[in-house]
Amino acid sequence: MSTELQYKLIKPDQSLADFVYCYSSLENLSGFNEGVIIPNGKIDLLFCKTDENQFQIILMGLETKPKPMPQRKIETFFSISFNPLALEYILHQSIAEFVDSGKELPNNFWDFSINDLDNFESFCEKANQKIQSLLPKEIDERKRKLFNLIFETDGEISVKELAEKIVWNERQINRYFQKQLGISLKYYCKILRFQASLHHIKDGNLSPQLNFTDQSHFIKEIKKLSGVSPKELFKNQNDRFLQFLVYHTK
Repeated sequence: MSTELQYKLIKPDQSLADFVYCYSSLENLSGFNEGVIIPNGKIDLLFCKTDENQFQIILMGLETKPKPMPQRKIETFFSISFNPLALEYILHQSIAEFVDSGKELPNNFWDFSINDLDNFESFCEKANQKIQSLLPKEIDERKRKLFNLIFETDGEISVKELAEKIVWNERQINRYFQKQLGISLKYYCKILRFQASLHHIKDGNLSPQLNFTDQSHFIKEIKKLSGVSPKELFKNQNDRFLQFLVYHTK
C-alpha cells in the first residue's frame, strides 16, 4: 500500500459551476503534521476519516491568514470546494461566525457516511446528484455577475467598478460580504489575487505578475497570506503548503 500523499481533483458538472469550484481528495495524511493551510477563497466542506476510523464532516470558514494544519489524526479527506454563492443558495447558511475556523456538521449530513470515502469518483457522483437536487429555481443575477467579475479579474477590480457594472450599491455589496463570509469584499479580492499569484510562483516567477504596486508590496502581500516570502513558497519544502499544490491552476 502506498504511503505517499495522494491528491485528486475533479471538476463538477457545468450546471453547478456557479456554486461548486471542485471536488478534491487527499489520502495518506497520517504522519503529515507539518502542513500549512493558506487562504484559497473557497468554502470547503470536508468529509474526513480519522486514524481510528471515525467519520467527521466539517464546514470550514474562509481562511484569512496562514495557519498550521489542525492536530487531528486525519487519514483521508474528501472535499467539496464551494464558491461563495453556494452559501446562500445551496447550503443556506452564513460562515461569518467562523472565519479562520470551522463548524462540525452532523455525520449524516446529506446522507453521506464513512463508506462514501472508499471511492472518490463515486463520492463525486453522489455529491453532484445531491447538489443538483438543491439548485435554486431563481438566482439574483447581480450576485451571479458580481462573483463572475471578481473571479474573471482575479480580484483585481475595485468595489466602485463592481458596483457600477452590476448596478448595486457599494455599501450593500460590502454588507452582503460581511453577512455571508465575515470579511470585506476588498480583503476577499486580496485573497483571490494571492491565489492567482501561486501558479506564477510555482513556475519560478518571483516578481509580481499581477497588479501589485511594486516588488516590496508583492512580497509583503504574499508573506501576509502564506507566512513566507515568494522564494520560500516556491521551494515549498516538504510540500508543506498543500493548497499551493492543489490550487496552482485557474
